[in-house]
Amino acid sequence: MAVSTSFAGAKLEALFLKSSSSSSSSRASLSSQAPPQISGKPIRSRKTLIRRGAVRCEVAASDVSLQTDKLSALEQLKTSAADRYTKERSSIVVIGLSVHTTPVEMREKLAIPEAEWPRAIVELCSLNHIEEAAVLSTCNRMEIYVVALSQHRGVKEVTEWMSKTSGIPVSELCEHRFLLYNKDATQHIFEVSAGLDSLVLGEGQILAQVKQVVKVGQGVVGFGRNISGLFKHAITVGKRVRTETNIAAGAVSVSSAAVELALMKLPESSNATAKMLVIGAGKMGKLVIKHLAAKGCTKMVVVNRTEERVAAIGEELKGVEIIYKPLTEMLTCAAESDVVFTSTASETPLFLKEHVKDLPPVSPEVGGVRLFVDISVPRNVGSCVTDIETVRVYNVDDLKEVVAANKEDRLQKAMEAQAIIAEESKQFEAWRDSLETVPTIKKLRAYAERIRVAELEKCLSKMGDDISKKTKRAVEDLSKGIVNRLLHGPMQHLRCDGSDSRTLSETLENMHALNRMFSLETEISVLEQKLRAKVENQK
Repeated sequence: MAVSTSFAGAKLEALFLKSSSSSSSSRASLSSQAPPQISGKPIRSRKTLIRRGAVRCEVAASDVSLQTDKLSALEQLKTSAADRYTKERSSIVVIGLSVHTTPVEMREKLAIPEAEWPRAIVELCSLNHIEEAAVLSTCNRMEIYVVALSQHRGVKEVTEWMSKTSGIPVSELCEHRFLLYNKDATQHIFEVSAGLDSLVLGEGQILAQVKQVVKVGQGVVGFGRNISGLFKHAITVGKRVRTETNIAAGAVSVSSAAVELALMKLPESSNATAKMLVIGAGKMGKLVIKHLAAKGCTKMVVVNRTEERVAAIGEELKGVEIIYKPLTEMLTCAAESDVVFTSTASETPLFLKEHVKDLPPVSPEVGGVRLFVDISVPRNVGSCVTDIETVRVYNVDDLKEVVAANKEDRLQKAMEAQAIIAEESKQFEAWRDSLETVPTIKKLRAYAERIRVAELEKCLSKMGDDISKKTKRAVEDLSKGIVNRLLHGPMQHLRCDGSDSRTLSETLENMHALNRMFSLETEISVLEQKLRAKVENQK
């Protein structure tokens, strides 16, 4: 994939590198929408993508330099041979790196804190081919959803943006990322929301994270109709799957899997006596505490920035002694603990080799090895800590050992969930297709309004200057009433709820017919209009 060295504030002319003098192979590259490939074979589904591993960059034709700087981007567009490009429909695209394809070392560099999601959306939508965007960044995944004017150009720009923000070379990102378009992208976010794509099949926390994407995106320029509609529909799917299939019944979460992993690594005789330390009392930390209590742990130390949250957890768990300690005493608490769970939002490691190497050894009764179970992304425990012989460090990627058997138990429920997802995906695609009629509705109403206003002015001029305001208002109301009555039928036939394909098909046929009958199609393509808007915004 050809990679430009700059994209922020790039000239609009860079969008139209293919002129009418380009070779036929270059023109084919512009209009091609072939999916990315693995080992020379096209990816046909998300399942193939996960099973076979990394998706590599598709190869694009070499960029053709501009013939002249005098022509504007829009003038070049009108004379370009890439006519199919100008008529290309906007695509929903997901560019993702998840626990299935990407090691935690890379995911933590890509992680975007929730507070930074609005900024990321704005930056993504400032790219030349991106209209709308959303960010889903969790401990198991970093996925960017966009509406792109061009699939290939949009993917290229977003990948470059990810490289710039994370410091990871584009070539390395392409080795691990996955790309999904339109229906495949829709199915993916629905599966994510339903818990089918989680490390722990059926876990419920991801649905809350999808809800948070919508909450944070509200009011942010760039979190537009298509993307917000996609995520809101994903929330509906997630709720439906959990209600109708019980896929979450008995399901473990990442936090409970972390507790299970720690207990697996401890001698069985020490499960009830091992000294437990939990660092962070947020959502993940709270779940760790609850699962420890469920496993019979009656005493633990919790390090957190504030005491209020820890005290609230203590009120919920009667019969469990929870000792609060401030962050300033973290190392002292670690020295007195056998197992340390970390789940904070810190962007820098809390434990490095120099912090851990001088900690006193743990008792032989618990195996003589101190365990660090880090479920944070970015990681709270530096990879350098693994060099210490008396320490074992586990992160979210190590939880696969725990959840393998649990996953098998719910495969049947996952199949039931897929039926729901297929149904909901069809409804969403129908809704999105129905949006194509919106520009025609606006054009038809504007066309009728121009005629109404022109004829009204003619009428009023013939009636003279001495007519009363009441009469003017009555005549204007009459003209509006006539137009509205005439437009009612056509407007009804341009709207559909997307509940069945026949109605949708008829609606789109009506749209094309009205466009022809009233000459509503203009010379300016949809893409050109959008590019004009971007140019104006950049000014």
